Amino acid sequence: MASTAGRRVAVVTGAAQGIGRRTAEVFADEGYALVLNDLREPTQTVGSLESRGAEVLAVVGDVSSEDDVLRLRDRALERFGGVHVLVNNAGIALIAPAEQTSAAQWRRVVDVNLTGPFLLCQALGTGMLAAGQGSIVNVASIAGLRGVADRAAYNASKHGLLGLTRTLAVEWGGRGVRVNAVCPGWVKTEMDAADQARGAYDDVDITDQVPAGRFATPDDVAAAISFLADPLRSGFVNGVALPVDGGWSTDASWASLRLAARARSTGSRST
Repeated sequence: MASTAGRRVAVVTGAAQGIGRRTAEVFADEGYALVLNDLREPTQTVGSLESRGAEVLAVVGDVSSEDDVLRLRDRALERFGGVHVLVNNAGIALIAPAEQTSAAQWRRVVDVNLTGPFLLCQALGTGMLAAGQGSIVNVASIAGLRGVADRAAYNASKHGLLGLTRTLAVEWGGRGVRVNAVCPGWVKTEMDAADQARGAYDDVDITDQVPAGRFATPDDVAAAISFLADPLRSGFVNGVALPVDGGWSTDASWASLRLAARARSTGSRST
């Protein structure tokens, strides 16, 4: 077992790209050792972290497979001896009307987005509970706070992930393990590019909906995850679902009112 004296250890799933990769980079800059998981070898992320001087272990596997999750846990413990932070970021999307969503499609989305985080919380949370400390951050979505058409399986999985977050926060908070969630708005990642390539929506559909007038970025989400993971900055924060959405989930304005408010703000800055 390698020595990690004085160094915190974080597990980040879905680390090959997007939010997962950027979160791992932020943790590396903060001095963490990293355990990375994805369905494919996260080669670029590993290279980026090693260039920052981080100690890195990559474990390829499917978060919805109990065997793969237990293998990840065993390799993390063998290498580092313990885990302080778990970021459940791995997830998949499905855009389809509810009546056209097959049972197999439904199960796959729920297995990855909800069962996977449960398995990882159980496998790694047990060690955190034994140590009396730890932080788990689940990457949900504003689709866990609101309804979005043509995403029944995805929305249900993210609503369920928030329910899991709150339940574990209640069960484990008094034993030293905090469990929180971030709820990003639409983020400019590879998943967004794939969805737009299928004609599901375009940039204006998103930016016109957001009071801040832009997409979220992986940096925005990684900063929120880093805050919730850190016991010094958020040690009494437990069970929250933190929107990182530029105000989307709180805005009940209709489109013309939202855009008019934004135009007034833009005009006041330009004069």
